[in-house]
Amino acid sequence: MRHLVLAIVGAVALLFAGQPSWAEDESDAAALAEALPEATVSLEQALKTGEREGKPISAKYEIENGALQLSVYTVNRDQYSEVIVDHRSGVIKKAEAITAGDDLKAAGVQSSAMSKAKIALEAAVGNALKAWPGYRAVGVEPALENGHPVATTTLMKGQDMKKVSETLE
Repeated sequence: MRHLVLAIVGAVALLFAGQPSWAEDESDAAALAEALPEATVSLEQALKTGEREGKPISAKYEIENGALQLSVYTVNRDQYSEVIVDHRSGVIKKAEAITAGDDLKAAGVQSSAMSKAKIALEAAVGNALKAWPGYRAVGVEPALENGHPVATTTLMKGQDMKKVSETLE
């Protein structure tokens, strides 16, 4: 009986703990949808630009400090970088080494997936866009699923958001 009560209390706590993050995701998506029309640079162009700093391992549009930002993670030898691409001109605004925290962990996972990939992220994004005409790519992130590299591309059309996965083999 005691275990049942603890399980129920834990489930309720998780339910309530999860609600704010759901709301934040929805508000982030709404803010991104509102800001995205000001961007003239596609995610594919940003990936190409990011190649100047290393091999692109992910990219995304995001709202950072209330403003639209286009970010590409790259790896060059064993150094990870976050490359900020100007979403209007397509030039690199800055590139910073990723040296700690969740960003470093994410970059390691993404780099591991891309080391097994036979298809570039730019091609995966292009394939997702062909499959979903009218949508715009706002993010692409690779991962390993059962040891196989897979890219998940996030697409938006207005406030409608979808995630499309595709093998990178």
